[in-house]
Amino acid sequence: MNPLQTSMARPSGQRLAAPVVGDVRCVLPAGAQLGEGLLWSVREQALYWVDILSCQLHRWDPATGAQTQWLFAEEISAVAERAHAPGLIVTLRRGFALFDPEVDIEPRTLHQPEPTMPGNRFNDGKCDAQGRFWAGTMDFACEAPTGALYRFDPDGRCTRHDAGFAVTNGPTWALDGAMYFNDTVKGRTYRYDCDPVAGTVSNKALWNQFAPNDGLPDGMTTDAMGRIWIAHWGGACVTCHDPVTAAELARVSVPASQVTNCAFGGADLRTLYISSARVGLTAEQLVAEPLAGGVFAVPVDGPGLAAHQFGG
Repeated sequence: MNPLQTSMARPSGQRLAAPVVGDVRCVLPAGAQLGEGLLWSVREQALYWVDILSCQLHRWDPATGAQTQWLFAEEISAVAERAHAPGLIVTLRRGFALFDPEVDIEPRTLHQPEPTMPGNRFNDGKCDAQGRFWAGTMDFACEAPTGALYRFDPDGRCTRHDAGFAVTNGPTWALDGAMYFNDTVKGRTYRYDCDPVAGTVSNKALWNQFAPNDGLPDGMTTDAMGRIWIAHWGGACVTCHDPVTAAELARVSVPASQVTNCAFGGADLRTLYISSARVGLTAEQLVAEPLAGGVFAVPVDGPGLAAHQFGG
């Protein structure tokens, strides 16, 4: 039995229904080295995403097809909108920063929590319902367990909550507020209890151990029914899971092996956007995967959740 099944059991053994998904199509054949950081802007009705290794932030308007990109001096890995001001909060290689695409030339640094760890960089991140930005660091070589999980608050406080990861991805949250976070190299997703007022996590428990031949858990998101969607690096797919049992409810095959992230978007939040990467692929693999590094879209029968905004 999953160790969380008893503590999180639903009344009368209720189970979530498997989603119905449509056909996957490549909406942006971008050829990104390391596409990541998908964010659907409800207020702009546009998709933000990043190419980490190319140090680029991208914005795409599906209604017009317009694309804009910004080149930074260092890697950019995750993006969230600000709730009470224009622009974005982002994670760069070294830390947190603000960036308003309409006026800023360079990001405005907020905090760099690891000044003595030059081999690390930030990776994935998202805001919680209280407007705090959670993000993880990782070893640039994806080997040493030097990564950590941080929470950056609108008042400027930065708190480390967990450590010992070679590569971090996530987080995402259950409808009951629990946090899910990926230890990617070990193929594990953990669940933490969260105190929404204090912004702390506790009772870390293994929620899912992915099979060695099924890729590694990368970016993830939650839909309006509470189902957890997880991208598989090396697995050419996104899977949908029951938040209690971790049982797989659906699988979306992607014509790219290195699937990195997923996020719901569109006017009704019923489009699942999926990013991918081409870094590290051989010449033969690139021939077999001409869409590697592209951004994909697939219709889903139920809506996702709008991305939370940063409170500062």
